[in-house]
Amino acid sequence: MSKKVVLGFSGGLDTTFCVKYLTEEKGYEVHSIIVNTGGFNDEELEKIEQHAYKLGVKTHTTINAIYDYYNRIIKYLIYGNCLKNNTYPLSVSAERLSQALHIAEHVKKLNADAVAHGSTGAGNDQVRFDMIFHIMIPGVEIITPIRDMKLSREAEIEYLKGKGVEMNFEKAMYSINKGLWGTSVGGKETLSSKGMLPEEAWPTQVSKTDTEELKLGFEKGELKSINDQNFVHPADAIQYLQSIAGPYGVGRDVHVGDTIIGIKGRVGFEAAAPMIILKAHHALEKHVLTKWQLQWKDTLAQFYGNWMHEGQILDPVMRDIEAFLENSQQQVTGYVFVQLMPYRFQIIGIESNYDLMSSKFGKYGEMNTGFTGDDVRGFSKIFGNQTSIYEAVKKENNGN
Repeated sequence: MSKKVVLGFSGGLDTTFCVKYLTEEKGYEVHSIIVNTGGFNDEELEKIEQHAYKLGVKTHTTINAIYDYYNRIIKYLIYGNCLKNNTYPLSVSAERLSQALHIAEHVKKLNADAVAHGSTGAGNDQVRFDMIFHIMIPGVEIITPIRDMKLSREAEIEYLKGKGVEMNFEKAMYSINKGLWGTSVGGKETLSSKGMLPEEAWPTQVSKTDTEELKLGFEKGELKSINDQNFVHPADAIQYLQSIAGPYGVGRDVHVGDTIIGIKGRVGFEAAAPMIILKAHHALEKHVLTKWQLQWKDTLAQFYGNWMHEGQILDPVMRDIEAFLENSQQQVTGYVFVQLMPYRFQIIGIESNYDLMSSKFGKYGEMNTGFTGDDVRGFSKIFGNQTSIYEAVKKENNGN
């Protein structure tokens, strides 16, 4: 009886090779699975399923993980206003973790002997997949043909052509990975330390040249409405916002950062909805949270985003930080007004019943209504009291 292996399958060159190699060279019974985190439509998923069965898989499973991806990961990235190196909204790194978790669950469901993925030995994904598999399905063999055999793209194509596999072997000039929380774009310009992706490389072309104002409604930190249109789930609001803002060309950038394996890497990305949501959410928070809530949120969220990027979603400290982040959102409710323009956007302002800038407590630089000048005179003396004592003692002992 053949051993069962669950293969994370995208239908691309690497995972296509894995199916043929595992079935025909190693004699495995291959069960492919694709986890949709917002990057595929129904037609694309159907074509991938047909391709998998044509290659010879025993079963193919499609998991719609969009809502789960949001509930388990994206929600907390929004709560924390998480941007890797103040630039990148963790689009692919967060997505891979969601996919790995679902693949591991499928392995347990099928009681498979092994799990496989098509990662190479040069990137972050191999670590993310392997680590989650080691934790969730310990003892299950992890098979990575592309990494282990150090295969070139040309070698994979030659092998598949020899097996009679028909697919588009032409390598696109740019590698694109689309998901709910942004799209990554890699090309020759991102392989060195200098270079910007040309206009034609971006998946969403700029087709809007006017200006447009949006009204984003947040409830306890979650985006629930856009221009008074309510959504059943925040993931639906994210996709709707992307459809509006993407054609403006906002949320484009090139990120350079530290990989898990110790080298530096550059990648382009477009993330109109994520960048607008993060900036709008942060603007609302600055109005409704106290300064120490904001400071500790920033401190914990920076760690959370970095640890997420490095695949450590299962570390229990992440649950602790998530509890803090969620509790901080109790009053993050209100509207944020955003103006869209070609290639940029700006936050116009907010409206919230929880706004701490309420004029009934005072107007900064103009009028105070909650305290008197005498209150401030006494406060200023006490607030600097310890430093005054320090300076007095220093002068007494040093003579200056």
